Amino acid sequence: MSEYGYWGLFLASFLAATILPMSSEVVLGYLLTHDLSPYITVFAATSGNVLGSVVNYGLGILGSRISFYKIFGLSDLAMGQAEKRFKKYGVFSLLFAWVPVIGDPLTVAAGVLKINFVVFLFLVSVGKFLRYLFVSWAVLSI
Repeated sequence: MSEYGYWGLFLASFLAATILPMSSEVVLGYLLTHDLSPYITVFAATSGNVLGSVVNYGLGILGSRISFYKIFGLSDLAMGQAEKRFKKYGVFSLLFAWVPVIGDPLTVAAGVLKINFVVFLFLVSVGKFLRYLFVSWAVLSI
């Protein structure tokens, strides 16, 4: 993906936010070490990752739990834990949608629970932006 520059990063970030196991941070780090703009790379990574989360949210609204289990391999445990986080921490748990393993079920659960889309978009965007900003800072500081 890194050979496609910013668009490759956008795509890698999009795919990483869906149920596919990918690491967009590796692509981001590679591009940063090859003198691409930190501002544009953070923007591309954040945009792609947020868009992938929006797809998950949409699938949560449109689909049923059974389809998620069959199609995406989400377990009862993963979805149950995501719903429990929403009940315990509220929508602010969406700030952690970037966390591996729990992030994807959180964004799907937000759709299933019909969380306000504007609130969803804002919280997911802030969390993912801060993650990519931190990764960029870490890579450039080395």
